[in-house]
Amino acid sequence: MKKRILVAMVLLLAIIAAPAMAQAKWASNVRVVFFPGGPQGGVFAVNVYNGAVQAAADIGCKVDYVWSDWDPQKMIQQFREAVAMKPDGICIMGHPGDEAFDALIDDARSKGIIVTSMNTELPKAEAKYAGNGFGYVGASLYSAGHALGAQAVMNFALKKGDRAMVWGLLSQPARGERTKGVIDAFKENGLVVDYIEIDATTNKDAPAGAPTFAGYVSSHPDVKVVVTDHGGLTATAATYLKAAGKKPGEIKIAGFDLSPATITAIKGNYTQLVIDQQEWLQGYLPVLQVCLTKVYQFSGLHIDTGAGFVDKNNVDIIAPLAAKNIR
Repeated sequence: MKKRILVAMVLLLAIIAAPAMAQAKWASNVRVVFFPGGPQGGVFAVNVYNGAVQAAADIGCKVDYVWSDWDPQKMIQQFREAVAMKPDGICIMGHPGDEAFDALIDDARSKGIIVTSMNTELPKAEAKYAGNGFGYVGASLYSAGHALGAQAVMNFALKKGDRAMVWGLLSQPARGERTKGVIDAFKENGLVVDYIEIDATTNKDAPAGAPTFAGYVSSHPDVKVVVTDHGGLTATAATYLKAAGKKPGEIKIAGFDLSPATITAIKGNYTQLVIDQQEWLQGYLPVLQVCLTKVYQFSGLHIDTGAGFVDKNNVDIIAPLAAKNIR
């Protein structure tokens, strides 16, 4: 029911806005600061960026892009700098969490700046400012993580006592909910779970994690499945398995987010299961959100983009779009 309501709302907005959209660049007076999240050109972040670029081209707003290397502390400092630029709106990644962000969002709102989030929820800020355009575009993180874990158990015929490794971001209070969901699903099915935190270097540059992966596999030769809770790490599965001296499929790999490298890994049987949160929409829709609020005074929309799985059975359908960094 909730999804049907959201779809109806989006369609209604399209109908209402159609006359204005027919005119040249209906949001040409709106200026937005946008956070794609990761390093410039990096996996996942480039898809988010491409969505935002397309939104700006479609509706005519001006967008400044801020790259954060997936570093929550950097996001906080950059948000302060973005507020000082006095834009009409700021689209943020919610990785730092409510505790770190909320006072800064209060300050931005006091200056008349619209704030909206993507990828990681900020439930307190959203509850407070939804009427002022604070929305959310992304997966429901815990649910997405739990769904991937449960699907991996089913797809790989895992059984009680099998060993799993989860490579994630539990240390980040909001972002870590997805990792927690994976772990909970595995434990509910009786798996032995080893957890490794993604360190700052690997978070920024996924191939740097190859020694960590190889070291873990060497000391845990009975591991059946590894879940990488990070788009960049998921895209690097082939590199990790090769570093550990493992053949495709010898250890099952499941992870998050599509990219050209991940598509290649699925086709080569290095990766067997990926949940797709449609990151391009996490770029397009927040920019649209700010402009709809600024021009038409619409409130925030909460849109769940993460529900579908990709594996060898449907990868060929998605591959052409992934090659364009849309899926």
